[in-house]
This record gives sequence, structure tokens and C-alpha cells, in this order.
Amino acid sequence: MNTFVKEVIKISELKKFVKFPFDLYKDNRCWVPPLNMDEMNTLRKDKNPAFDYCKAKYWLAYRSGKVVGRVAAILNIRANQKWNYRHLRFGWIDFIDDLEVSKLLLDEVEKWAVELGMDTVEGPMGFTDMDFEGMLVDGFDKLPTIANIYNYPYYPQHLEKHGYGKYDDWVQFKFNASQPVPEKVERLNKIVMERYKLHIKKFTCAKDIIPYGKKLFETLNEAFVNLHGFVELTDKEMDRYVKQYISMINPELVCMVADSNDNIIAFGVSMSSLSRAFQKARGRLLPFGFVHILKAMKKCDEIDLYLNGVHPDWQKKGVASIYYAEMNKTYIRLKVKTAISNQQLESNIDAISIWNNYDSEPYIRRRCYTKKIIN
Repeated sequence: MNTFVKEVIKISELKKFVKFPFDLYKDNRCWVPPLNMDEMNTLRKDKNPAFDYCKAKYWLAYRSGKVVGRVAAILNIRANQKWNYRHLRFGWIDFIDDLEVSKLLLDEVEKWAVELGMDTVEGPMGFTDMDFEGMLVDGFDKLPTIANIYNYPYYPQHLEKHGYGKYDDWVQFKFNASQPVPEKVERLNKIVMERYKLHIKKFTCAKDIIPYGKKLFETLNEAFVNLHGFVELTDKEMDRYVKQYISMINPELVCMVADSNDNIIAFGVSMSSLSRAFQKARGRLLPFGFVHILKAMKKCDEIDLYLNGVHPDWQKKGVASIYYAEMNKTYIRLKVKTAISNQQLESNIDAISIWNNYDSEPYIRRRCYTKKIIN
């Protein structure tokens, strides 16, 4: 059968690019479809401020007139400058279980990498750390959070057969959200807060979070500065994410830690699980998708830890434990049953070691793959 790859140029083709996974995963119970509108806004140059410093190309694979695969390639110029390397990212990769298809897609990415003078291809990664990252390698029977992608077990097998190897893994943990805060943790948190004159900021309505939204992302920029591939968000990107996410947040599920000058030095943002609601919405807010999402936002039996971070000046001082414990108390009060941690790099020992204080279990593992190319 004749299989070929075509670069996506028109908006109509981009709609096919976004739609393809809905056909590929339509019968899979673990796939959580993203919202079509969010996907389009991320991939469009006129909508995503990351294009101020990124270039991107998209390809669709066809066979007998039917789409059988897709892939995006992203040149993040700021990342290459910051980390002093020549990398091209790939993301939004999906394909049927056919080695010819996956190879044709990755060949296009690698060809563009050579044209650009790059020496390495890595992914799945997005434009920023706020986009989907990593390929699922463990936890195929688990329901992902809305901030993470799903893929079939054959995906990593294809990558490895095409010469890609492990760069780093992201891990998530599942735990009983209403387990008591360990007495040792409470005692140490009190000592840390008194020693450094820290205070906790809690919220009762979403509008109260808005003045701190940008401060949160500024702290995130500092907290993530040394993590694999991270590039600090620009002012335009921070404004976009504040506008995009504040309306979806239950203020009770947000906790910030501030110093004596009211500077945000640490934060934790969690959300009611929207995974099943997104499945019911099937990628669309209209006509009835928003109803499922609004209903899920009012429930608190399952929680996803969405974002968290500690300013570098305050790391290794026990500050992270403070907001986790406070959020834990909120979960108990709201009678939350289970919680899933956000995706954290396995190499980020300081971040994942917090779970040693709680009764938790590994939940899902995703991998960033890399391949050196001849240039």
C-alpha cells in the first residue's frame, strides 16, 4: 500500500492533525482527549506566544486516502541558546501500529533537523513545559490526568527500533489524599515557618488568586530553571496561562507560601480530576461538553496535583512540605479520596522525595527519547 507524508500547511489540514487521535483512540478507556480549541490555539502561530522564539512544522501520514499518523517538530531557539545545544523537539506524535508509518514521520523530523543544523532530536516535548511531554512507558491501564497524554504500548517499541533511547523519565504517584499529615511533618513545618517568618496564603474565590497568578509563574520560572529542557516563560505566556487556567481552579485547592515581604516563594495548585469529564466531552465544549466539565469541577473525590514549585533560594529548607501538608488538610476537610501527583522528572530527587513522607505508590511513567543524528 502506498504510504506518504505530507506537511500540514492549511488550517483545514491542521484540523485533521488535531482530529486524528480521536479516530485512533476512540475505543480506548484510558485516553483523555484534550480540548480541540486548546490544541488549535497551541499549534497556531497567530495564537501561541511561544512562536515569538519557536519555529514548528507538522506532518500527516496518509495511506489509501486515510490519515494514519501525525507528528510535530519544534525548534525552540531560546532552549538551544540557554542549554548550549542543537536540539530539535518532536511532539504530538501518534501513529497506527506500523513501523513504516512511524519511520516516515520521524524521517521528516530528522530531515528538518539536518536542514536547521541540529545534531539531536528529542521528545515528545512541546513548545513549553506547560505542553504535553513524555511518551507513556508504564501505566497503560491507568487513567491519565488532563495535563498528560496517553499512547499505546507499541509507541515506545517503535521509537526504540528507530534508534531512539532514554534521556529522562517523568513519574507520577498515587496516594490516599485524606491520610493524616504525619506528626513529624507537622512539627518540622512549624519550625521552618517560625524560623523564616513564613506565612500561608489560602483563597476562597478565584478572583483573589488573579493578583498572585503572575507571581506564581514567576516563581515557577525560578523553580524550574535547571530542569531538563526548561525555558523561562515570557510575560505574554504567563498572561496567557493565567487567563486560561484561573477560571478552572477551585480556590480551596490552591496554596501558596509567602515570606515576610509577601513574596511567593512556593506554591501548590491542584484541581478536581477532569479526566472522565474530558472523555465525555470528546474534545468539545459545545454543545454539552462544558456541562460535564462544570459538574466535575464541583466534585472533589479525586484530585490532580497540577503545578507546584519552590523558589531556588528556599529549596532544601523544608518549604515544599509546608504547602503539601496544608493541601493535605484541605483534602481531608473536603473528603477527597485519592490524588495523583503532577508529572515530575525522575532526576529531580528533591521534588519526588517528598512522597517518602506519605503512603504513596508509583502510578504512571513517561519517557523523553533522544537520538543523535548525522549532520
